[in-house]
Amino acid sequence: MTHCHAEFVIAPFVEDAPGSHVRSGIAAVAARGLEVSMGPFGSSVAGSIDELAGAIGAMVSAAISDGADRVLVEVTVDGV
Repeated sequence: MTHCHAEFVIAPFVEDAPGSHVRSGIAAVAARGLEVSMGPFGSSVAGSIDELAGAIGAMVSAAISDGADRVLVEVTVDGV
């Protein structure tokens, strides 16, 4: 199983006051059993490629459906 890490920003984003579009995107990832770490400039999550692929898709769909106008995602695969 290949492990990877994803960092993402759901915009618009206001530090210490994430909108419902940010919260719903993060909730979509958490609903797949992954722990999201929120930081001042974005969020991150780690897991297998299969776990993250599904979680990122769910996150983007939830965030856009709830009013996000941009979702930026960077995925790093460990050992590559």
